[in-house]
Amino acid sequence: MQFPVEDIDADELARREALFGPLADTVRELIDVTIRSEADEDTILEAAQRIRDVTKRLNDRRCEGGFGVRFTEHGHMMTWGNAVSGLRNAIAPPLVVEQAADGGMCSDFTLGAAYEGPPGLVHGGVCALVLDQVCGMAASTAKPNLTGTLSLRYRRPTPLGPVRARARIDRIEGVKTFVVGELYDADGNVTVSAEGVFILPAWARGR
Repeated sequence: MQFPVEDIDADELARREALFGPLADTVRELIDVTIRSEADEDTILEAAQRIRDVTKRLNDRRCEGGFGVRFTEHGHMMTWGNAVSGLRNAIAPPLVVEQAADGGMCSDFTLGAAYEGPPGLVHGGVCALVLDQVCGMAASTAKPNLTGTLSLRYRRPTPLGPVRARARIDRIEGVKTFVVGELYDADGNVTVSAEGVFILPAWARGR
């Protein structure tokens, strides 16, 4: 597994964040309004053509494959293609995950129309995606850990709108880190609980 290092300073990093972050935000808004729009046929056809034109321009220069995980020479990690927290990923909510007072990880975010399963509710697979990310980050505060198993218990439906995710390490046994996590709705109710085992990969064990 490779982690490319880019020779950029803090100013260039900030410039790229300010450039690509708003682009992803705009596309994220477009995804939401595409689901919700009740515009007339002519407006829809015109919008589709304009989007195709812009997509063609953006596609003139692109990297192959995924964005991957990149670092600056000063150790700043850029996981900008990540499906949950990627700065440049318009299908990511995106989550901003921070350290909690108990030493675990937490994030407050909003899930809109793009994440719907049953009417008005978050798709169960999206709940799993979010908890996998937050639990994985909790497990990887010191060393990288990859998901071994993730078990979920869906306690109640998760409404679209404001959601909180929390995760913390339960224990460590050799190369295995055991993590527990929860999703909460806007009223503070636990909607999904998770138990995961995260494995220190072989390539990281000698570091």
